[in-house]
Amino acid sequence: MGQNTANLLEDPIKALYRKYLLPSISATLVTSIYILADTMMVGRGVGAVGIAALNLLLPVFSLFFGTGMMFGVGGSVLFSISRGRQEETMCRRYFTAALMLALLTGMFYGTAFQIWFDPVTEFLGRNESMDLFVRQYGRILIAGAPVFVCSSFFQAFVRNDKEPKRAMAAVIAGGVSNVILDYVFIFPMGMGMAGAAIATVLGSLITVVILLTHFVSPANTLKLTRRFGLREMRASAVNGASSFLVEMTGGIVIFLFNRQLLSYVGDLGVVVYGIVSNSALIAASIFNGISQAAQPVMAINFGAGKRERVEETRRRALKAAAAAGILFTAIGLICPQVLVYAFVEPTREIIAMGVTAVRIYFLSFLAAGANVLFATYFQSVLKPGFAMAICMLRGIILNGAFVFLLPMFFGVNGIWAAMTVTECLTLLCALIMLKEGRKTA
Repeated sequence: MGQNTANLLEDPIKALYRKYLLPSISATLVTSIYILADTMMVGRGVGAVGIAALNLLLPVFSLFFGTGMMFGVGGSVLFSISRGRQEETMCRRYFTAALMLALLTGMFYGTAFQIWFDPVTEFLGRNESMDLFVRQYGRILIAGAPVFVCSSFFQAFVRNDKEPKRAMAAVIAGGVSNVILDYVFIFPMGMGMAGAAIATVLGSLITVVILLTHFVSPANTLKLTRRFGLREMRASAVNGASSFLVEMTGGIVIFLFNRQLLSYVGDLGVVVYGIVSNSALIAASIFNGISQAAQPVMAINFGAGKRERVEETRRRALKAAAAAGILFTAIGLICPQVLVYAFVEPTREIIAMGVTAVRIYFLSFLAAGANVLFATYFQSVLKPGFAMAICMLRGIILNGAFVFLLPMFFGVNGIWAAMTVTECLTLLCALIMLKEGRKTA
């Protein structure tokens, strides 16, 4: 058994979790900056309609990034469990199978979305006022599909191969490059939406290049093999489906909210939701980082049969998620105006709606972090059905119901409240699943 593997199985959980926590949070946080930088600079350089167009295309970005997460996290969890069981042959099979899936899917997205660009963007809500901006940004974003898929895929595997700092460095370098290029392309060069899209693709490409340096480092244990098949592919996809839905939840939520807001208050609602959802990206990235820091430790110890260490890791991560949730909720309640002014020069109508929207929506963070963690926990202990259920409740079932039902009674404020009600009920269900899982363990 290698020294790194032994450390994950024997070192104190507190020290292990801290080792992974900062790199994981940094990586997920900077990933959200890709979108935030585009939104802030598009808002200042193009205008409010540019933000609406950008927000309309976020589900597409979520699909690309989430697909990489599905095969990356799904495959790397199985990779870590196999390592805990000292099954090196299976480690290679799971890595190779997951990589093939990621590459093929990325190329498929890049081709299919270009062919069906018009029907896809019409379905997402493209209208005449934002048509040009959607086309300028969307065509370039879709061309970068393989890069986005590979970025999230390699982040997961490099982190699980005991190199969280390399994953962090790669994402930070890409994120900083994205911010700098955003400014250069949008303002001095006057490239508008197209410039923002090019900056995002190039930032992700830099991340991928740095992640690939792991394969020539002495620490690398990720090896390809010719002996893999549909069994390993299917296992990686099934186990990673919840990670896909964690990422896609954001895209699905944005789509549902956009359609309802267009019906109730028109483009103004989409602009305000663009501010709210992009502010919420910071909180979501922190929650994902807290959960992803726990995932390699939980998975390898589960594979080695060390259940007490798995549970201790979960408890530590849950405390961190709860603290972050309280902090973000407090920020939303105390200074919502600051968040609104960060994105646009707001009109009186945007300020009035934006302050109320932030305060109501940010209450959801009290439960959201725990929900993300429980999905990751169930994934790490090979209970993908429970993980999938949590993600379905958050992203489709409860959220889809409340975003349509609550406005009937509370108007537009019901739309803002849908996420809070959804997260609280999902947390209740997750706690029930945890209790049931212990009975069958």
